Amino acid sequence: MSSPTLSVRLVNRSPKQPIKRLPTSLDLPTTATIEDAKIAIARQAGLGDFNRVGLFDPATKKIFKDRKALLKDQASVSSQGDLLVKDLGKSFHTTEGRCGIRLVLTNLEGPQMAWRTVFVVEYLGPILIHGLMVAIRPYIYKFSPYLYKNEVETPVTKVQWIIFTLFQLHFIKRELETMFLHKFSANTMPAFNIFRNSAFYWLMAGVLSAWHVYAPNSGADRQELVPLDYVGLAIFATGEVCNFLVHKHLASLRKPGGTEKGIPHCIGSSLVTSPNYMFEVMAWVGVILISRSWAVTAFICTGIMYMRDWSRGKEKALRAEFGDRYKKKRYTMLPGLI
Repeated sequence: MSSPTLSVRLVNRSPKQPIKRLPTSLDLPTTATIEDAKIAIARQAGLGDFNRVGLFDPATKKIFKDRKALLKDQASVSSQGDLLVKDLGKSFHTTEGRCGIRLVLTNLEGPQMAWRTVFVVEYLGPILIHGLMVAIRPYIYKFSPYLYKNEVETPVTKVQWIIFTLFQLHFIKRELETMFLHKFSANTMPAFNIFRNSAFYWLMAGVLSAWHVYAPNSGADRQELVPLDYVGLAIFATGEVCNFLVHKHLASLRKPGGTEKGIPHCIGSSLVTSPNYMFEVMAWVGVILISRSWAVTAFICTGIMYMRDWSRGKEKALRAEFGDRYKKKRYTMLPGLI
């Protein structure tokens, strides 16, 4: 006895950029997930990597992010009989009754790259740059002889070394979380993101912050710590530990290999939608108190602009998916502010 199938009809949406070798029809089991459909389409169309295939909701035109969701459970797909499919472009990374559904394919989006790869590269920048800036310090500041003499007379101070250590700890923590803790709902993102994201971290957290922090006569050019510095250290440590606890909790909301969403119930989640962003900012406030650096302040203020939009998007998504089960938040990342 044959198992129930979904009879899928494939239609190119963009005649100017058709997908070659696209079959006219495709049969899928009713247990097929979004990812199963992508794999089948890629195989039939001769695409080397199924991550190139993006499936979109025919009603909202938004991409299906949960690759483990059943295709037949997508309400708009079942009701309208359409499924929008887009060739996202060549990827740099790969992973491991009947109803009529029409697949509409759109134009090429561009190269793709693994989420994990993008994050590893962008966080690596500040680690390397801060080390390099300290190493070549004599060559950077020799053009300011009224401030910098040499590494004997104007060496890296105790407070500057502390800031160096805090930057290293923060971004090494991020690297480890990216490689061993975080779970991603999608395999890839547009490859261009690696340049955009890296520019932010490499230039602002890396070059700009390092250039200012390790400069002679900067706010961190001090040998002795004052009470405010100890307050900053305590704030930094608290922020980093709490940020890790939130990340660990968020990772636990998904089963191994799963992409399902869950309602966060962790430290800080009663206050804001994204407590990981709240504690991220908290840690950097600690760095600012110690460094007295406008460059570090500029870096985190720019980051807050990004995190504000991400946290608001997460609040909207949680309300849409869980309805009355989710307790709506007034503030998404900073209590009383955002």
